[in-house]
Amino acid sequence: MLAPNSKPLNLTERCLSLWRPMWESCASVLADLAPKGLYARALIIIIAPIVLLESVVAFTFMERHWNQVTRRLSEATARNIGALVDLYVSRAYSDDNRLVELAQRRFGLTLTILEPGDLPKSTQPKPFFDLLDRALSEEIASHLNQRPFWLDTVGQSRHIEIRVKMDNAILRFTAPRAMAYASNSHIFLVWMVGTSVVLLTVAILFLRNQIRPILRLAEAADDIGKGRPLPQDFRPRGAREVRQAAQAFLEMRDRITQHVEQRTTMLAGVGHDLRTVLTRFKLELALLGDRQEAAALRNDVNEMQRMLEDYLAFAKGDGGEEAEPTSVGELLEEVNEEALHYGTPIELRIRQPSSDLVLPLKRQAFKRAITNLVTNATRYGGYVVIRASTDKEWLNIDVDDDGPGIPPAERDNVFRPFYRLGNGRNQDTGNTGLGLAIARDIARSHGGDIALSESSMGGLRATVRVPI
Repeated sequence: MLAPNSKPLNLTERCLSLWRPMWESCASVLADLAPKGLYARALIIIIAPIVLLESVVAFTFMERHWNQVTRRLSEATARNIGALVDLYVSRAYSDDNRLVELAQRRFGLTLTILEPGDLPKSTQPKPFFDLLDRALSEEIASHLNQRPFWLDTVGQSRHIEIRVKMDNAILRFTAPRAMAYASNSHIFLVWMVGTSVVLLTVAILFLRNQIRPILRLAEAADDIGKGRPLPQDFRPRGAREVRQAAQAFLEMRDRITQHVEQRTTMLAGVGHDLRTVLTRFKLELALLGDRQEAAALRNDVNEMQRMLEDYLAFAKGDGGEEAEPTSVGELLEEVNEEALHYGTPIELRIRQPSSDLVLPLKRQAFKRAITNLVTNATRYGGYVVIRASTDKEWLNIDVDDDGPGIPPAERDNVFRPFYRLGNGRNQDTGNTGLGLAIARDIARSHGGDIALSESSMGGLRATVRVPI
């Protein structure tokens, strides 16, 4: 039943409601099948109009010129055959040889007078394009006054054969196919297709030259996103708009580099000044001796120093370090050895070929990110496992622990700077809430990221993914 205030759908709305899901599904399928690359789409934009234009021209040509010319030629051939049949019936030539000679000399037909009998049965297959059969059959039938005839356009590739049944003989006519058929039509198609192929080849070559600078720009942007240097031969190329985009990209890179250098220099100066003040605090505390007040102040100073180091490490990021070829296996071995002094059992599992994998990495920054994850795991877990594996395009490093873990709702929040949890995984007062933020910042500077999930050991799993 309809609701009290609802109105019945009219026919148009009903049709739209039925066809809309089908149209959306068809559009989705076409979108999935369509090429995703700019080069392929540009080729379709060039090729599709040419193919459509050639199809329309070819159809128009075949429908009008080829069809019309074939019918005119078939009509002339049938008229000649009809005239020879009439001459044979009227016995205008008492000698059949003179009629055969006339057919060859005047009409270009080979005439053979056979003994009377039945016409052959049409057992041969018809051609796929039976225009000649249809046109010639219709014309011969109209010029022979309903006399029985047999037509063969398939048996001999260059000739056609027509047999006409007379009262006392069978007239066998053989004519070249070109006499009744527009046999030179393919020349037009060959020229049209050949010219199109040449034009498409030239267009594809020019298009590749225009697409190549765009691909180079995309590769350069990808290298910058992964923290790698630009290729030495990269420079603005291609069309004016592409060169402008490349030049703007280079200027943007220079501005970002200058900004990072200025920030790093400023933070280095601030860090130097603050460390100087903390050093004076430590000297003054050392002069106070081992009194209880001095011990409490000494703990505060040590905590301030740790916090200062973490703040500077987070603000500096990768510190302007250049990427260099780095053995992933050796780096993880170093992290494992340096983390053994925490006293927590650590196991390193590296799947081949990760141990032999060499990637362009900012070595010290990437090592700091993995160390932060391992330190975080040893702080809250009693057993830590480091796994490294690769797939087609990514390097995956998992750090698992058997600690209390992090609730799913908080796994994104812990990457925020200075964010601290209120559960059992945040009981260490020395935690500044910057370890995971520093690690993610470094991973993203390499074009990757860090994700948290539940470990198979019951604790937390931190997964570092960077492109190979």
